[in-house]
Amino acid sequence: MRLDASGPVHLPPVAPGLRIGLYGGSFNPAHLGHRHVSLVALRRLSLDRLWWMVTPGNPLKDRGELAAIDRRVAEADRVADHPRIDVTDFELRIGARYTRQTLRFLTRRNPSVRFVWIMGADSLATFHRWQGFFEIARLMPIAIIDRPGFTLTAPAARAARALARWRLPEAEAPNLADRPAPAWVFLHGPRSTLSSTALRARTGDGA
Repeated sequence: MRLDASGPVHLPPVAPGLRIGLYGGSFNPAHLGHRHVSLVALRRLSLDRLWWMVTPGNPLKDRGELAAIDRRVAEADRVADHPRIDVTDFELRIGARYTRQTLRFLTRRNPSVRFVWIMGADSLATFHRWQGFFEIARLMPIAIIDRPGFTLTAPAARAARALARWRLPEAEAPNLADRPAPAWVFLHGPRSTLSSTALRARTGDGA
């Protein structure tokens, strides 16, 4: 499916040359762990802004547990609470089902913006199962933020091994947005143990 990059889709503010991190997910619900990842990315990658892209649904997860997207966006806005973090559900508006569709759309629409894809280390562990994961890596640089339990296993995962030749030293993180893809870094540091799954289990909220 080819998405129209010229139509009237509302995006957060952009300008040529901006360094923007893209952090996609269900945010079901958003929590302070998401905010922690975002603040690490803003600081360590020298980003100007970061977008929380609230997805209509993850093809690899059970959509039966998803809250309504309007509810998830509202909660994400409340949790983000940062002048450089924008929350958007534009993936729903453009009809994107997979990350590579979203990234194609953004790079066509904003060729002069320096995007970086942001993932937790837990996502890197299953990245090889994403549709077109290698294309994603070729579309823009990737930053992996460490998560508890994945410090050693994620860099040894199938996708990480496939992309090993393009891994940059952690000291190069501030320049990642300027590097041509494929390029990726693994950022170590303080880790958040929060997860949406654990929060849903704690509250008994599966919707």
